[in-house]
Amino acid sequence: MGKKKWIQTLAVGLVLMLFSTYFYTVNSSGLFYFVEGPLQDVLRKAKSVDERQPEDRIKIVKIDEKSLKAIGKFPWDRTTYAQLIEKLEQSGAAAIGIDVVLAEPSKNPADDKTLADVLAKYHNVILPVQINYPSKQEQAGDLVPEKIDYPTPTLTTSRQQMAHINVFVDKDGKARKLPVGLPDENGAYIPAFSVALANLVLDDKDKVKRDEATGQWKRGNIVMPTNERNQVTTEFFTLPRQKVDATTGYESLSFIDVMNSKNPLPLQGSIVLVGPFVAAMQDEYPTPISSVKMFGIEIHANMIQTLLESKFYKDTSKPFGVGIILLISLLAIFLFQRCKGKTALFIFLGMFVMYGGVWLTFYIAGSTFAPLVYPQFALVTIYIWSLVSHYLEERKERNRVTGIFGRFVSKTVVDELLQSGEDVKLGGSRKDISLIFVDIRGFTPMSERLEPEQVIQVLNEYLDVCTKAIFKFNGTLDKFIGDGVMAMFGAPIEYDNHPEMAVRAAIEMKSQATVLEQRLIEKYGIGVKFGLGINSGPAVVGNIGSEDLRLDYTAIGDTVNLSARLEANAKPGQILISEQTYARVKELFEIESIGEIKVKGKEKPVEVYEVIGNLNK
Repeated sequence: MGKKKWIQTLAVGLVLMLFSTYFYTVNSSGLFYFVEGPLQDVLRKAKSVDERQPEDRIKIVKIDEKSLKAIGKFPWDRTTYAQLIEKLEQSGAAAIGIDVVLAEPSKNPADDKTLADVLAKYHNVILPVQINYPSKQEQAGDLVPEKIDYPTPTLTTSRQQMAHINVFVDKDGKARKLPVGLPDENGAYIPAFSVALANLVLDDKDKVKRDEATGQWKRGNIVMPTNERNQVTTEFFTLPRQKVDATTGYESLSFIDVMNSKNPLPLQGSIVLVGPFVAAMQDEYPTPISSVKMFGIEIHANMIQTLLESKFYKDTSKPFGVGIILLISLLAIFLFQRCKGKTALFIFLGMFVMYGGVWLTFYIAGSTFAPLVYPQFALVTIYIWSLVSHYLEERKERNRVTGIFGRFVSKTVVDELLQSGEDVKLGGSRKDISLIFVDIRGFTPMSERLEPEQVIQVLNEYLDVCTKAIFKFNGTLDKFIGDGVMAMFGAPIEYDNHPEMAVRAAIEMKSQATVLEQRLIEKYGIGVKFGLGINSGPAVVGNIGSEDLRLDYTAIGDTVNLSARLEANAKPGQILISEQTYARVKELFEIESIGEIKVKGKEKPVEVYEVIGNLNK
């Protein structure tokens, strides 16, 4: 392949690669998140029950229908939460999270005072902070809050007892990641509800914290795989609203049952989350593991276990992902440009499947998600471009070959050879065809009177008349024989009416030759005419010559010879046809019998007819 073609191919391939890279880097999940995310979800759903063994230290106290009926409509009195906290503390809870926003002071200040006293007494209780954001940030990736709902000041909650409960959903509306920390109005980070509760039970060396110098979030010394929004992918150990059994589900208790318990509950060392467990309270989200929405308190529970076990799904870094796209794109450009047809298809399928295996290996070996759709998008588009490029290249070459050889033989011959897809070989086949031989009468005297350049010009004009007439009626120009022409009809493309087509081509030549003769008489004072002979019958048609050097597509046989003899006997301006041709076209043209004539190579005289013209109907 030429240098120019390589440069063009490389340029187009790089453009397609840049498109894939742009789609991959356009935002945190890429432009094709609606494909990439669900594919990752499929793998996550496939995890076995053993891998999803819920942490038995995590308990959920549900604000459910049963509790609402018993205690009354929401919101509840703050003393209710104070009493619940006391119950949980007496049962040995290690950490308590109240997933109910208490941003407004109670109508009864004494109620807030009661809860404030309990919060001051127990430092392992976390209250929620709700951070509200504008519908659109000034710059992509910004996390500038519009309003923050802190616990009401009347509760005198310390900063260490506050954590945000924000859940960010992806563009498809599913909650896959949770922000481990979000900046407040002053840029100080508020930890996630799950982070604050997990830290209450983790050893100091394993606690989740933010490295102020680097901006990284770490669990102990391990850097957590957060994105630009401080989100980490949540592992889901339970399905939505899953009841506890021997193998799965977080143990859940009704709020009212805890309140009515007379004895301490088996909650020693537990992390207890208290929150809405009814759809009417609008705290539920779609998740990647189920079509049923999951309550926010369940999502926090799963995130806590993710932090406790340090089981994080990781996305490869953007530079690494871009490197994969670049590598696959360059390899595809090189291979698809060098290979065509089935070979290119097998290479494409092999690369497609092989990268799918690499992607799966990344996940199995290290819970790491490499980009899948974007490298394969580059692979597919480059392969499609290679198909289009090779097709256009072949069409261009086909047109070039047709254009070149169409000047020597009929374009139908070239088309047949190209469409067959076979090499040109020696040999032929027997076909029923019609032959025309044409000769210019008076050419020798004319050439003696004209300059050589003028002779060539006149000859070219006459041969052009012949060629156009032959091609007009789907004939094949066999060869130029000095100032004569040989043509055949019915090969290589077979036509049932090839005798008619041959005669019509002869009439066309005669007609156009008359016009040309008048011009020559006016210009040079001399004109010439055609003599034509036509015969129809069987002949061997095919490639004759040297297989390695030159082949001539022609016809041989007695049918050809007789046609040449008829032309030799034709007078200027006369079209002679054989008895075989006459029998097939006598109803179509005005024809007169000349009688029998003796021709060279024939022992007996042959019946000959002259075509006068078309019938006047």
